Amino acid sequence: MSAAERVIDRLMTLHPKGFDLSLERIGRLLQRLGDPQEKLPPVIHIAGTNGKGSAAAFSRALLESAGKAVHVHTSPHLVSWHERYRMGARGGGRFVEDAVLADALERVAEANQGEPITVFEILTAGMFLLFSEHPADAAIVEVGLGGRFDATNVIRSPAVSLIMPISLDHEAYLGDRVELIAAEKAGIIKPGVPAVIGQQEWDAAREVLVETAERLEAPFSVYGQDFIALEENGRMVYQDEDGLMDLPLPRLVGRHQYANAAAAIAAVKAAGFTVTDRTAEAAMLSVSWPGRMQRLLDGKLVTLAPDDAEIWVDGGHNPGAGAVIAEAMAEAEEKRPRPLVLITGMINTKDQAGYFRAFEGMARHVYTVPVNNSDAGVPNSELAARAIAAGLSAEPVSSVANALTLLRETWDGLVPPRILISGSLYLVGEVLAENGTPPE
Repeated sequence: MSAAERVIDRLMTLHPKGFDLSLERIGRLLQRLGDPQEKLPPVIHIAGTNGKGSAAAFSRALLESAGKAVHVHTSPHLVSWHERYRMGARGGGRFVEDAVLADALERVAEANQGEPITVFEILTAGMFLLFSEHPADAAIVEVGLGGRFDATNVIRSPAVSLIMPISLDHEAYLGDRVELIAAEKAGIIKPGVPAVIGQQEWDAAREVLVETAERLEAPFSVYGQDFIALEENGRMVYQDEDGLMDLPLPRLVGRHQYANAAAAIAAVKAAGFTVTDRTAEAAMLSVSWPGRMQRLLDGKLVTLAPDDAEIWVDGGHNPGAGAVIAEAMAEAEEKRPRPLVLITGMINTKDQAGYFRAFEGMARHVYTVPVNNSDAGVPNSELAARAIAAGLSAEPVSSVANALTLLRETWDGLVPPRILISGSLYLVGEVLAENGTPPE
């Protein structure tokens, strides 16, 4: 166990792991630390239900392609806590060094003086400390949950507020109507600060975001109205008021990534950075976002699968994510037909049946597995029942390794399967660790 992991484990025993949405505690703590959140480079602040991580990855690729040093904060992590803190450097950032992270978290814990606070708030305060003490040209900060009361929302003047697609998720915290969730996400929009509104499935969500920006007199641009991206002749065309950019298709898989890329281009521009055709082209070819439509080409688990099977992992875990993942699988089926098999684990705060319904008529079979890295994992037998209720053929198995082994032993198709391991970022993290292919 690393030094930073020992510090976090100790904090976990002292403070609650979950979310307690309020800015009072972290505001008090940051004041004791000298308000590091006021000493950051220009911030791209990102909220949304789906696509936050992809938008962060595209924004980072755009800025790094222009030679910028970029700090990036994302959550949750897949394998290591260090993934939450990518420290900017010319030529490409790196995950924070263990000793540096351990020292920052120790200083945060000392400043907190044992007062009530959540671990997420301590980790977020650690991010502000790290990003303020190490020079960079920009910082990309992803919201943890919601927006208005998320611990990252102590940033008073970001360079831009970017809001990605909104759908139902975390209803216990944010409300059970898309308008209520949109109102929470809209909380990151600041008076007079540019806002970029990514593609929205729900008109009601878009309207809430636009109304908030108008009320706060924040200059805003909206996907489909002020900027857009679409595929033409195997290329991605991005268009806004500055004109057209003819770009390669993004390295991230799925049509939904065109809109995510477009939102990132619009946000980086709105933040005051120049995006040229050359830097945008380089970004589309270099962008990387582990655990989201990531293909596993080798590793320990890959060897257990049927020969020549295609194996994908994706951490999407709600009906909105299910729809875009299913669309990406359908696109893959058009290009290269293969029977689709799901290996799925989920946690109990998600709409499991809603997720599975996206794959009705597509998936030949579902193996449901436990999520070992979360206390909230749905029992695999219960998850199989949800899949069956959604119209799929399903059975519970004890692990991803067992599912792959069983598939290898029983596969009698002439064409090797396309296997999608999905339903939870916790599950994907477990798979990447066991496979020996953690994020870098």
